[in-house]
Amino acid sequence: MTSSVQSIENGPGDARSGGSLKQAFIYIGFPLAVFAICLMGKLGIIPIGGGLRVALIFILLVALMLTGMPVSIALGLTVLTFLFTLTNVPMDSVALKLFTGIEKFEIMAIPFFILAGNFLTHGGVARRMINFATTMVGHWHGGLGLAGVIACALFAAVSGSSPATVVAIGSIILPAMVRQGFPKQFGAGVITTSGALGILIPPSIVMVMYSVATSGMIVEGPSGEKVAAASVGTLFMAGVIPGLMLASLLGLTTWYRAKKGNYPRLEKATWAQTWTAFSKSFWGLALIAIVMGGIYAGIFTPTEAAAMSAVYAFVVAVFIYKDMKLSDVPRVLLSSASMSAMLLYIITNAVLFSFLMTHENIPQQMAAWITGTGLNWIAFLLFVNILLLLAGNVMEPSSIVLIMAPILFPVAVKLGIDPVHFGILIVVNMEVGLCHPPVGLNLYVASGITKMGITELTVAVWPWLLTMLGFLMVVTYVPEISLWLPRMLGML
Repeated sequence: MTSSVQSIENGPGDARSGGSLKQAFIYIGFPLAVFAICLMGKLGIIPIGGGLRVALIFILLVALMLTGMPVSIALGLTVLTFLFTLTNVPMDSVALKLFTGIEKFEIMAIPFFILAGNFLTHGGVARRMINFATTMVGHWHGGLGLAGVIACALFAAVSGSSPATVVAIGSIILPAMVRQGFPKQFGAGVITTSGALGILIPPSIVMVMYSVATSGMIVEGPSGEKVAAASVGTLFMAGVIPGLMLASLLGLTTWYRAKKGNYPRLEKATWAQTWTAFSKSFWGLALIAIVMGGIYAGIFTPTEAAAMSAVYAFVVAVFIYKDMKLSDVPRVLLSSASMSAMLLYIITNAVLFSFLMTHENIPQQMAAWITGTGLNWIAFLLFVNILLLLAGNVMEPSSIVLIMAPILFPVAVKLGIDPVHFGILIVVNMEVGLCHPPVGLNLYVASGITKMGITELTVAVWPWLLTMLGFLMVVTYVPEISLWLPRMLGML
C-alpha cells in the first residue's frame, strides 16, 4: 500500500526515475554506439585509421566496465568485438593463442597458494603468530597494534594474499584491541594497511600474475639488446627487502600514533613466554623457510613450492595443530576452487586482450612514441604511478596487472628500467590500491570485520596510507631496494 502511494506521489516524471533512465541509457547506449562504429568500419561505411582503432579498443573497454560488468567479461567482449569487426585474424589462431597463453607452468602456482592460504586461515596458524608477535613487542606503545603489523608480515610470508591476511589477523586481533581500550579506528587502520603486505612479502599471487602477464615477451632495451621478462623466483626474492621495509615503516607509524595517543601497553613478556609462543607457532613459521629456502636452494620451482605449501598447510592445520577437522576440508577446497576459477577466468580474457594489443602493435608504438618525445625514465615512472593509482580506483589488482603490464612493460624496458624493479613497483602500487576507495578490497574485508562504513574506514587508514605513498616514491626511484638481494643471490 505504501509503495503504491509512493509511486503515485512520485509519478512518471519523478526526477530520480528520470535520472535512472538517463543513466541507464548512457551506460547501455555508449557501448552500443562504439560497437556500431566498429561495425560500420567493418562494412566500409566509415574509414577507421590506426589511431582510431587503438582509441576504440580502450573506449569500448572502459564503456563496458562503466556498465558494472565484471572486468574479465568486459575484456572478453572487447576482444571479440574487434576480432569480428576490425581485424582479419583467423579464429583458429585466436583459439590456439588462448590455449597456449594459459598453458604456463607458473599459473599453476596461483590455485596452490590460494589453497595454502585458506588452510592457514582456518587452521589456527594466525592466532599463534599473533601470540608470538605480542610477546616480542606487546610492551611497546601500541603493543597490540605493533603485534598486528608483525603478525600480518609473518602471515603474508606464508599466504600470498592480502584479503586472506586481513581476515586471518584482523578477525582475531581487532576484537582484542577494542577490549584493551584501543579506538576501533586505530585498529582498523593498522590491519587494513598491514594486510596489504600479503602481496609484497613473498610468496605473492600478484607477483605471479605480473610474471605470467609478461612471460614470453622478448623486448628491446635502450641499446636494442633483447631483454626477457622477470621470473617468479626472482620477483619473490626482490620483494623481501621492500616488504620488510614497508612493514617497519607501518610499524613506526603505528608506534608513533600510539605514543601520541597514549594507547595501552601490555606487560613485558618473559623469555620463557616468548620461547613458548615461538615453539607453538613454529610449524606455521617453518613454511617461510620451506618456500623461500626451497626456491633459492633450487630444490623446487615457485610452482612446486606452492604445491608443497598447500600440502604442508593441510598437514599442519589438520594433523599438527588439529584446529581443522577433516570434515571442514571439502569446504576449504570448494572455496579455494571458486576463487581460483575467478582468477583464471580473468587471466584467460587478459591473454586474449594482450593478444589484441600485440596484434595492433600498441606496446611497440607506445615505446617508440615515448622515446621519440624524449621522456626519460624518471618522468615515465611518475606517469606509471599516477596511472596505476587511478586504475586502483576502479579495478582490483589482478585485473590491473594483467591489463597494464603487457602494455607498459616494453616501454619500461626500452627506457632502461629493470623488469624486476618494474614488477615490484607495480606490486607496491597495487598495495596502495587495496587500501583506498571505491574498490579497495582490504577496506571491504575490514568493513566486514569491524562493522564500520567504508567512509569511516577511509578516514581511519589515512596515516598509514600516506606512509605507503611515501614508500612508493622511494621504491620507484631507488631501484637497488628491489634489485640488491636478487643480485647478491646471483639471480640477475
